[in-house]
Amino acid sequence: MSSASATTATCTSSLSVLGRDVRVPLVTGGEVTYAALDYAASAPALQKVWDDVAAYAPYYGSVHRGAGYLSQLSTDLFEQSRATVAEFLGCREDDQVVFTRATTDSLNLLASVLPEGTRVFVFETEHHASLLPWRGRATTFLDAPRSPRQAVTVLEEALRAAPEGPKLVCVTGASNVTGEIWPVRELAAVAHRFGARIVLDAAQLAPHHPVDIAALDVDWVAFSGHKLYAPFGAGVLAGRADWLREAEPYLAGGGASRKVVRGAEGNGAVEVEWHTNAARHEAGSPNVIGAYAIASACRALTEAGFDALLRRERELIGRLCAGLAEVPEVKVLSLFGEDADRVGVLSFVVEGWNSSHFAAALSAEYGIGVRDGLFCAHPLLRTLLGAEEQEPGECGAPEAAPGEKSLNAVRVSFGAGTPDEHIERFVRAVKELVRDGARWSYRTEDGRCVPDRGADSAAGQG
Repeated sequence: MSSASATTATCTSSLSVLGRDVRVPLVTGGEVTYAALDYAASAPALQKVWDDVAAYAPYYGSVHRGAGYLSQLSTDLFEQSRATVAEFLGCREDDQVVFTRATTDSLNLLASVLPEGTRVFVFETEHHASLLPWRGRATTFLDAPRSPRQAVTVLEEALRAAPEGPKLVCVTGASNVTGEIWPVRELAAVAHRFGARIVLDAAQLAPHHPVDIAALDVDWVAFSGHKLYAPFGAGVLAGRADWLREAEPYLAGGGASRKVVRGAEGNGAVEVEWHTNAARHEAGSPNVIGAYAIASACRALTEAGFDALLRRERELIGRLCAGLAEVPEVKVLSLFGEDADRVGVLSFVVEGWNSSHFAAALSAEYGIGVRDGLFCAHPLLRTLLGAEEQEPGECGAPEAAPGEKSLNAVRVSFGAGTPDEHIERFVRAVKELVRDGARWSYRTEDGRCVPDRGADSAAGQG
């Protein structure tokens, strides 16, 4: 075995995930090991993360308030987790790391602290988590660029034409639809040249690629634990402290306040002195386990090494793209072209198939979990598909006849812990479904395309 292969094997072994041996039933009979290819929605937790959380669980205690040993231990663990995340992100000395519930929560928090009159610049290509929090603000929506260079040019032109005042650019690091990596460093340079700040939505980038705040020269980074191989329920907003320190707390309550006293006689109010550190926006009892799980994932990824992780992922991306290229009916969705650098996320449509039907067949007949739909990125998908909004029909949407535009897409995504066999099974399943059609009948139930359990056999191609 070559040294590169040995390094990749070590990386794969050290980043094993939960659920790798789960067996699921097939509608056609029998069972198969589940192929989890929906990492972009929620990646499975690393075994190492789960073990660390389990080891801590007996020592669970209140944070920042208790005098007891377990409370002090939990407080130290929580604050050490903050330091670990700061190191993982390459934070500057005066940056703050605020623990939130997820990327969505992080960006809503940032939206709540923007100075009065801030204009926000956001591409239509963003996930809803980084598209919707700015509603009610002066917002400039930028059309989907067709190359990284065009993205920089479009932003430059928009900022040059913008009125005076505070400005914020919000951009993804890697698309949750196409997986394509955006030119973050170049966009940050343009933003700062025109006096704007920039926040990086790293939800899809951080699990696959190093994210260094200082090196990228972004002002904030937001990401979710459940994309970073940690359990649900925690996220991070990290970056410059001044706007966070000067704004009213995101939530009012215990933990955010340093001192609370009764107001003047009879006015029924209280006077509050808020914290100026990260606690200002972490009111209430914090999610210590969530923060610790994120820190554990950060350590595991750092120890395994992103070089090996990237090398392994690129191998799988190459196999996937090569396999899909052999199926003329499959169209891979892309903004920047087939040679664009991407993480392990890829979306496609299949001629003659509704994507909800196709995804349901992958699950029911092959034990493969993917996602279908518009992926909480409706403007981007409609641009890529060239399709207008339409009411869903049977199995999610009307079937797309040959030559017609699809109304939704299938997304396959993977990362640490994904075996070769899962990619190979997926490519084989795509080829068989396109060639032979589904072997079972499907119907819509609660808005989802599901196998018709009353059917005895296939209904043919969808």
